[in-house]
Amino acid sequence: MNRMRTVRGARRARTQAPVRRRRALALTGTAGLLAGLALTAACSDDPDQQSDGDRPDDPGTVTATLDNETPDTAEPNTVDTPGPRDVRVTDTLATGLDTPWGIAFLPDGDALVTQRDTGTISRLTPQGKLTEVGTIDQTAPTSEGGLLGIAVSPDFEQDGQVFVYVTTSDDNEVLRMSYDGRRISDVEPILTGIPVGSIHDGGRLAFGPDGFLYVSTGETGNEELAQDKDSLGGKILRIRTDGDPAPGNPFEGSPIWTLGHRNVQGLAFDDKDRLWASEFGNDTWDEVNLIQAGKNYGWPVAEGDANLEGYVDPYVQWRPEDASPSSVAFADGALWVASLRGSRLWEVPVEDDGTLGTPVPHFVGEYGRLRAVTAAPDGSLWLGTSNQDGRGFPADNDDRIFRVSIN
Repeated sequence: MNRMRTVRGARRARTQAPVRRRRALALTGTAGLLAGLALTAACSDDPDQQSDGDRPDDPGTVTATLDNETPDTAEPNTVDTPGPRDVRVTDTLATGLDTPWGIAFLPDGDALVTQRDTGTISRLTPQGKLTEVGTIDQTAPTSEGGLLGIAVSPDFEQDGQVFVYVTTSDDNEVLRMSYDGRRISDVEPILTGIPVGSIHDGGRLAFGPDGFLYVSTGETGNEELAQDKDSLGGKILRIRTDGDPAPGNPFEGSPIWTLGHRNVQGLAFDDKDRLWASEFGNDTWDEVNLIQAGKNYGWPVAEGDANLEGYVDPYVQWRPEDASPSSVAFADGALWVASLRGSRLWEVPVEDDGTLGTPVPHFVGEYGRLRAVTAAPDGSLWLGTSNQDGRGFPADNDDRIFRVSIN
């Protein structure tokens, strides 16, 4: 038995006993009943899983469990959370899409949407008008790769710049382009050499309050890349808009911001400028992590709340059948996590001190696989399905983008 498997086996045995300051929260009532309807097949049946430590003032990991499951620890939850909110789909903004992956808002309230397999970028208005504005010719789609994340420059009204993450035949790349309101132009790569694979390509982009671009990458199924500081795979990167490493990065001359990731597909900053990331686990735990410069998030040595020295534990963990989280957004005091295999939208309350409350599921099984979620300027969420990605059961009008109200 190799060393990695030995460490994981020891960790699984240890979770039978209480873990340091860990809080396991059971979903009760209607939430628990709905969660219980989730698929319970092994993760090897879902390529999004098998193929798709310490921290300051540690608040403990929130573990979402089903009513009939025994939490890993009996320590009670001490985080006050609000009662259920009225979260509902109010409009269907777009239909007939092919795996919408990224949604990024323009200053006027319209959004740019990427479609993974076609490589197209479209403009979508709040009234539901969809117009194609360009195609990324370099796109070489795979089972999990293609045209993925998109971000609009925080200075868009001055520079007109848009950024995308794309899988090519040779690597994953970050591209910069101009958008004049009608068509994209002047497409150029600014960061190349990100490892590429048929699985685990990462792909989320997000501008931080510091003005720098954060980029999530996957380890392409090659676990060792996540711990290799000479590889851009299995990392969160922080770069300037010309692709160079941002000043203040923890590893001199490197774009790497954090390491030890399996496949991060969600990045979101909250109203306190904290960066949160959603991450696919393997066969035990999916995660939401608080991202801090230079930290190691454990993969492949640690998965979930491992309590291993030198690795950062997640703030929330789910069984993969209840999540398989793709993107994450922050809105109205909560993180909103779109889940593929779990076919639901998770609401995770965020406290002022950075602790997280009890996760609440919405839309369980109603719309199939959910991949893209973004906070809109009007306070709503825009939520995209992913039923045309080869792993879902598409309805006649899939894939769709919905507007979701929060009250």
